Amino acid sequence: APPRPGHPSRSTDERLAYHSAFVTIRTPAISQLATHVRTLTILGRHQQTTARPSLIVTDPAAAGKTTALLNVGRTCHLAHTRKNPPPSGSAHAAAPVAYVLLPPGATAKTLITEFARYLGIPTTTRTTQTQITDAVCHTYTQAGAQLVLIDEIHPPQPPHHHRRQTADLLKDLTAHLPATLVYAAINVTDTPLFSGTRSAQLAGRATLITCSPLPARHSTRHPFHDVITDIENTLDLHHHKPGTLPR
Repeated sequence: APPRPGHPSRSTDERLAYHSAFVTIRTPAISQLATHVRTLTILGRHQQTTARPSLIVTDPAAAGKTTALLNVGRTCHLAHTRKNPPPSGSAHAAAPVAYVLLPPGATAKTLITEFARYLGIPTTTRTTQTQITDAVCHTYTQAGAQLVLIDEIHPPQPPHHHRRQTADLLKDLTAHLPATLVYAAINVTDTPLFSGTRSAQLAGRATLITCSPLPARHSTRHPFHDVITDIENTLDLHHHKPGTLPR
């Protein structure tokens, strides 16, 4: 938590620990993503016969897409656990949110194996992609997954048949998982996975959110100045004059 006025000063170790796990500053992209996720989660909950709508978060490198994903995922997880506390003595807690980090050059089988690894579903090199997919869909449904975040879905261009298989897998998951899928990629419009005839159906079901650089002025607001002010207000420094950073 940020320092509170009137409370005793924290030690250097406490300050370093606080800044290393710094609070998330709410940017316009995070607010937009949170609104879309809430809406699509509700829509997907009542959509049983067709593939559920999804989201694609894109940005230039280091513009905050992973931070936005994790913040929205954390918010959804906490909201779910507050509304649905685990029953007393339950051996298995619900997993309303899953986060999958795609390794470079991933194939369809690599991707679905990462889904399995997140919830501890055992696999071997001899387990087929179909077997893993069936286990993932069953386990994620039983665990109550409502939101699945797929990060770094912008590997170097794999062979064409790998891209086709990955696109087919993602389309199958949107149809069989009772969850909203959110993809994150750098410059997604240039990503082979979401371009071309084969992937048009996958991209056509998704809403695009761009984590673009913050403008100095937007209408009557000053987004960049506002974010810098929020950052300054949450710092815990020994010697700092308020107002220095925004100025």
